[in-house]
Amino acid sequence: MRAIVVSAYGDSSALEYAERPDPVPGPGQVLIEVAATGVNFIDVYHREGLYPLPLPLVPGSEAAGTVTAVGPDVTDVVPGDRVASAAAIGAYATKALIPADKVVRLPDGLAPDLAAAVLLQGLTAHYLTHSTYAVRTGDDVLVHAAAGGMGLLLTQMAKLRGARVIGTVSSAEKEKLARQAGADDVIGYEGFPEAVKEITGSGVHVVYDGVGAATFEGSLASLRPRGMMALYGAASGPVPPFDPQKLNAGGSLFLTRPSLGHYTATREELLSRADDLLGWVASGALKVRVSERYPLAEARRAHDDLEGRRTTGKLLLIP
Repeated sequence: MRAIVVSAYGDSSALEYAERPDPVPGPGQVLIEVAATGVNFIDVYHREGLYPLPLPLVPGSEAAGTVTAVGPDVTDVVPGDRVASAAAIGAYATKALIPADKVVRLPDGLAPDLAAAVLLQGLTAHYLTHSTYAVRTGDDVLVHAAAGGMGLLLTQMAKLRGARVIGTVSSAEKEKLARQAGADDVIGYEGFPEAVKEITGSGVHVVYDGVGAATFEGSLASLRPRGMMALYGAASGPVPPFDPQKLNAGGSLFLTRPSLGHYTATREELLSRADDLLGWVASGALKVRVSERYPLAEARRAHDDLEGRRTTGKLLLIP
């Protein structure tokens, strides 16, 4: 098979297109022929070594395709099933292994590229809006990078739950996309805490922040007393150490750094979230914006575009 391989941590030049042995499913695993692979910031973190994995590594965890083989003891998935997963092993490839308990079947009529475009970010947006802070009707919600892949999904899900959504963006083009997704107010990053307070009067109930260092202090300042900041990523870099007393001074604030694994800890929880998510996509209730599709061999360009913030939706690699 062909795959993207990282032999040493580094910038996008570390991504090498190479031939690899075909994987063989072991106990509790399935093998898929990959139809599409989602490109995510977690892949950048793995490539850089911020979240280190053993080298050499094939990046990527989000993929959709068709099952071609199953390992021993796998009974609920069979060859020919159309599936997707956010826990694939080496998804930047033409073939990938997936733990059988992390596979979800695709609804009839849902294209695999849409499943690959939505699963990881969609499951994340689901737990953030339904569990980490369960958005309620009338809540004020701040979504950073509202025109990005995550931001568009967070905005739509928060609106489905009855919130007023304020989104931050960096351009007029991105403002248009955020508003199309349902954002009630769209603002720039400069002076955003003051703009949020002007819009809401007292601040937002929750901030969904995947930007990290560049927005962290402002996000805390945008909260109303007893508001919650859900820091789910670090696109601008990790947040430096800070004094927890700031949470008290800001109004007994809450801060959490959640991750998908803790919110899909059981198969039942994974399937429940995936059923909601893929059902919304299949019905048209949730729109998925694919910004760009790249040949697998052009993974470097995909990473450069993602890190350079030249995208307004999801990036896919197509084998």
